[in-house]
Parts: sequence; C-alpha cells; structure tokens
Amino acid sequence: MTSAVETTIQAATLSSAPIDFGIRYAPTTVSAGTIAADTILARMHPTSAVSGSGLSGSLEGLGVKFVRLQWVDLSNFVHCRVLTTSHFYKLLRASRPGVTIAKVVLGIVFLTMAEGFGATGEYVLVFDLASVRMCGYAPGHAAVFGYFQEKYPIGGRLDVPLCPRTNLRRLVKYAAEELKTEFLVGFETEFILLTTAKPAIQAPNNHGWSRTAAFASGTAELKVLEEIAEALATSGIELQMFHSEAAPGQYEVVTGPLPPLEAADALAHTRETIYNIASKHGMHATLTPRLYADSCGSGAHTHISVHPTTGSSPPSERHPSTLTTHESRFLAGLMAHLPSIIAFALPLPQSYSRMKDGIWSGGTWACWGDEHKDVSVRLTNSHSPQTRNFEVKTVDGTANPYLVLAGLISAGIIGIRDQLELTVEGCGETSGAGLSEAERAEKGITRRLPLDVESARQCLLEDQKIGELIGEEVVRKFVAVNKASQPQTLGRLIVQQETESEDAAVVRLVETY
Repeated sequence: MTSAVETTIQAATLSSAPIDFGIRYAPTTVSAGTIAADTILARMHPTSAVSGSGLSGSLEGLGVKFVRLQWVDLSNFVHCRVLTTSHFYKLLRASRPGVTIAKVVLGIVFLTMAEGFGATGEYVLVFDLASVRMCGYAPGHAAVFGYFQEKYPIGGRLDVPLCPRTNLRRLVKYAAEELKTEFLVGFETEFILLTTAKPAIQAPNNHGWSRTAAFASGTAELKVLEEIAEALATSGIELQMFHSEAAPGQYEVVTGPLPPLEAADALAHTRETIYNIASKHGMHATLTPRLYADSCGSGAHTHISVHPTTGSSPPSERHPSTLTTHESRFLAGLMAHLPSIIAFALPLPQSYSRMKDGIWSGGTWACWGDEHKDVSVRLTNSHSPQTRNFEVKTVDGTANPYLVLAGLISAGIIGIRDQLELTVEGCGETSGAGLSEAERAEKGITRRLPLDVESARQCLLEDQKIGELIGEEVVRKFVAVNKASQPQTLGRLIVQQETESEDAAVVRLVETY
C-alpha cells in the first residue's frame, strides 16, 4: 500500500521533471555495426597493430571464406556475386576494387529489358568497405555493398546517378552540407511465415497480435525468430524487439535507427536474414503486401528523425510544443510530395490492396496525426523532443529501401530548403478518410494518395521538384523498369491469369517476394 509520503514524493517528481520517453539516438552516437576497415585490410598489412601476427585480425581470422558483393535493383531484388576471400583481397589491391557488370543490370526484369536500356557497356561495382558485415544467416560469408561507377569517365565523372546507393548518398550529403541537417532512420519489418507455399499457402498459426501463443516453446516459429535475432546480432544490426502481428503467421522485427544509407543497407540485410533463416527451418518468409483479404497486410513502417547540426531548432510557430521549425518544415515537405513518392514506396499492384482506409495501414490521404495509427504519417513521442520522429506507414516490403529513402528525404529537403509552412493540421481522433470533405478542407487535407500503381507512376513523373532533386533520368528509368515489371514479365508472376486459380497466383507472389 502506498503511503501518503510516497504519494507526495511521486507527485512532486512528476511535476518537477519533464515527461520524456524513449531512447535518445543521435547521428553522432549510432553505429552501423559493420566490420572496421582496419580489420578488413589487416591481411594486406600483416605488421600493423590491428593484425598482430598471422591473419587473426583479418576477414579470414573472423572465419570468412566468401564475400558477397551485393546490390539491390530497381525492382527491389537483391543480387550478388560471391567472391572467394582470396580473390576479394586481390581485387582490393586494384585502384578501383570491384567487379564489372553489364550496364543493363539496373534495367532488366528477369529476362525483359526496360525501355531506355541497352546491351552495350559495363559498370564497375566498386566495394564500399564501410558496408562490410558478417552474414549471420550464412556462416563463413560476409557481405559488402558497392557503388556503380562508369568503367571509364564520362564527362570527367565516374559516378552513376542511377545507382540507388550513390543517389541516396548524394542527397544525404546535400542535406548535411547545404541545409545543416542530418537524419536517422529505423524500420519495422512485417513478414509472414508459411509452413508450405505449394500447392497452396499455409501459415503455422493464427494466434494474433502480440500473443505469447505465437512463440510457444519448441515451435518452429520460435526457433526461426530466435535465430533471426542471433543472426542480426552477429551481423552487427541492432534488433530492438520482435513480436507477432495480427495476420496468420505474421511477425515483426524492429531495428534501430541509423543514417539513411546505412539504414537502407541494414534493412536489405535484415530482409535477407529473414528469408534465409526461415528457409533453413523448412519455412517460407514473405513480405507480400497483403496475403489475406480478411486480415492485415505487411508493411515496412519507416521512422525518420530530423537533426539540425547547428544546434537545436526553435519551436515551430503553429505547433510549438510538439514540433521544431526543422521538423515542421520537413513534415510540410512530406505532406506536399508524399503522393509523388508513393511510386517508390508501393511499387506493386498488390501494394494498393494493403493501403486502404480504416485498416491502420496509412490510408489514402496525405495527412498526419499525433500518435495516430490510421494516417499516412504518424508523429511519435511528440512531447519528447529527444526521441520524437515521424513514422511513414505507406511503405511496404517490396520497395527498394534506397529509392524510398531518397524520395522521403527529398520531400523533407524541399520543405526545409524552401521553408514550407505546415498548412495541414493534425487529424485528431479521426483519420483523413473519416472526416467529411468540409472537415478535410478546414484542416488543409486536400491531397489524395494514388490508388493504383499506374496513377502513382504518373504522379511521380509530374512532380518537378522531386524530379530535380532525385534526378529526372532516375525518375524516368525507374518508371520504365516498373512498367516492365507489369504486366509483361513480373506481372505474369504476381497477377492472376485467366486460366489459373487464385491460389496459384498467390503462390507465385509469395515465391517472388
């Protein structure tokens, strides 16, 4: 029983101390968890302090036999070339360590070449040694991402703007140097585990959201989730938590915030980890946007925090207690350009079966709300300035993480650079769809998000400011690849054909994503 003195002390503590919540992350305190360059290079400098004697400090000393040189294409498929460790070290001695790959690499969807791409020319995929990490899901393997470069300079330049990692790195650098602003990004990855995918899908359980029954001791599901956690730790990726979600066999893993490029790398690695660990246990993991029409879909909720590098940002004029000026302008940019970014965030026809009003998936209006679960952008920890962030719900697991972040950050850059005023008011207790037309107009909620992939592509093409920042060529070629994906090639894999059952179409979808 609480005494009167204890009650008085508790009340005094609450009244005198700020009510803060969450873990404080900053760009200067987070770590990507990758292998240090000194360790990678120890074999090449055997007398260095890092290497000591022999190969104990090198990749081989860490038990690495193979290095996966990876990239994510414009359709969000992860590709790799598996190098022996000895060959990897030979390549490191070259002036531009990497491997050559045909230029069509970014414009081919299975066996179909998108418009604007050809059969001639090669890129060099140059190692980014800052991205090397252990593959916790594949013992003896490490992974490294790269930057596509021209094999020979074009106009005095080697960089390839179409390279998703190069483009994201450029935008992050622009924000830091020109706007004195940095960002941190964290992800919630929802996925569904299946015990079988053929001849029809079968989930291992239907226990529901955050139920302990979904983690029963001795079940394959628990083994898979525990090994995913262990593999991510081995890879240096911060796993904050995992839990079951609402759909049959559905789970979520939450990974910690990192700068945008490192966050995209970590998300790609997290997805590979989920796929591979599930496969190891005879199960199939899928990021399919919505597998069950009568249950929840799977998203990739994206959390972004805004960090000025010149000191704290002053409170915003219209929302002084919940948003800084930087945050308000960033959010204004999102509200203005979110419809254009949807093409990157929801790239498949099936993506739009998840993005519906009233099912807590973000809805179909460009709007925001304070701790609101059914709006496209949720303001979280609004009264905790050190942990406040924006959760963008209109992203799913079939999206290329580099393109999504390039789009979201470009929208925020426009808001900060152009000092946009936040004219869209928060939704309060009701979602954008739940408001009447007059109520939406009063709150400044005037922009509907694209409701299908064709409309999303057109919206992206028409946004001149996004095109200028991301690059008009990047936008055009992404749209060309996305069109090539449906229906000519990928469409045959993920869209039900006239002569087949719905189950057969679903099987192909989960096999692809």
